Amino acid sequence: MFEGITGGLKSALSLLGRGGKLTEANIRDGLAQVRKALLEADVHYDVATTFIKRCTEQAIGDAVLKSLRPDQQIVGIVHQQLVDLMGPTDHSLHLRKDGLSKIMMCGLQGSGKTTTCGKLAKMLKEQNKKPMLVAADLQRPAAIEQLKVIGEQLGVPVYSEPPAGTTPLKVCGNALAAAKQAGVDVIIFDTAGRLHVDPQLMNELEQIDRKVQPDQILLVCDAMTGQDAVNSAKAFNDALELDGVILTKLDGDTRGGAAISVKEVTGVPIKFVGMGEQLDKLEPFHPDRMAGRILGMGDIVTLFEKAAEQMDEDEVARQQAKMAAGKFTLEDFRDQMKMIRKMGSLKDLMKMIPGLGGLLASNPDIDADADMGRIEAVISSMTPYERTHPDKIDRSRRHRIARGAGTEPSEVNRLLKDFQNMAGMAQKMSGMGVMDKMRAVRELTQGGMGNPAGGFKMAKERSKRGPLDQNLADEKRKKARKDAKKQKKKNR
Repeated sequence: MFEGITGGLKSALSLLGRGGKLTEANIRDGLAQVRKALLEADVHYDVATTFIKRCTEQAIGDAVLKSLRPDQQIVGIVHQQLVDLMGPTDHSLHLRKDGLSKIMMCGLQGSGKTTTCGKLAKMLKEQNKKPMLVAADLQRPAAIEQLKVIGEQLGVPVYSEPPAGTTPLKVCGNALAAAKQAGVDVIIFDTAGRLHVDPQLMNELEQIDRKVQPDQILLVCDAMTGQDAVNSAKAFNDALELDGVILTKLDGDTRGGAAISVKEVTGVPIKFVGMGEQLDKLEPFHPDRMAGRILGMGDIVTLFEKAAEQMDEDEVARQQAKMAAGKFTLEDFRDQMKMIRKMGSLKDLMKMIPGLGGLLASNPDIDADADMGRIEAVISSMTPYERTHPDKIDRSRRHRIARGAGTEPSEVNRLLKDFQNMAGMAQKMSGMGVMDKMRAVRELTQGGMGNPAGGFKMAKERSKRGPLDQNLADEKRKKARKDAKKQKKKNR
């Protein structure tokens, strides 16, 4: 997500820090490169132009030019302007305290509208609401079946009628009566979409709007369509007066232009973002956090929230106590990896940590999830005794473990050494303050399991070698060690 725009903006902003003292001229040149990066990311032309104008007005002031670190000041200005551009936002759906709340969902075909209806229903159900889904998309018969399947998965009622002999307007009207009888408190209308905005679609949606008088009209936009998503959002807003936008597929290979442009062009806030196909992958949109990700600053707050949702507090406390006492085992390490995996893709999580996003961008071949899988496979090939007593793993045990994990003994040896270093560092960190812990983490990530660009990359290089190449490399290392020992004896 946002790899292209992040790289472009970082490259443009880095120019401002190279020339020493900043002047009005090189500030304008640097921000012109920022504008180019925005346009390449499919940000709306008018939005990019206005954005740079605002940044320039702030950046050429005396407070910036005379500051100790003017380049950092400008990065701060760009960050704040991004926040202002995408926000403020309102995550509330303004549901009624009494009676039936009505939410109308609209969007083009292929935007993920039907799946998003399910995600919204799941979120409402978790808030102790009783939602009902309405299959009002009669243009695509598969949408009715898809919504029924989603409703069954969630345990949420779905109102539908056979497409033949009815209209979306009748379906919505009948659904209102059914919702009142069923005792639900929120009804979500999944309306029809088209491949493009057309008068027939808008006329149908306007009729439904007048008929059901929804409390909220939400537009579902595919972020991967970039500029088209913004143009369609404007067309829908002109016809229906939208209350909010939900951006989908932000976990995909998107340039990010829609997320940056849609609020400025329509005046409609982005309420939620879809971060995957699963029904639990709907998140509130936070402009400040998104701006941090775009500029490669990470998103620690969202990372902590994910951790709080997925991790067992008692289990985490237990493992921290074991670390402090020096009793942390490979079994505990494997359990921690499993908890981390519940939070999502390791690559996406690493992007939320300041500094690691840029590290991944400069090492595109890194596959952190696959590397973590290999580590887990090695640990799983050990006996329970070996996991709790890694110091007892001798040469014959290493070879057996390697065969079970489908890897080389050298990989097992490397894991044991890295684990020993990590466990020792964790024990030391248990008595440190926050700043000392951050310094220790930076030292730890210089090599080994914590270093994606080091340990992971080396593992990937070794995996590319054939058995013969690997054996030759091992023999060369052994010979080099023997020669070094002989030379040491001679020197004595």
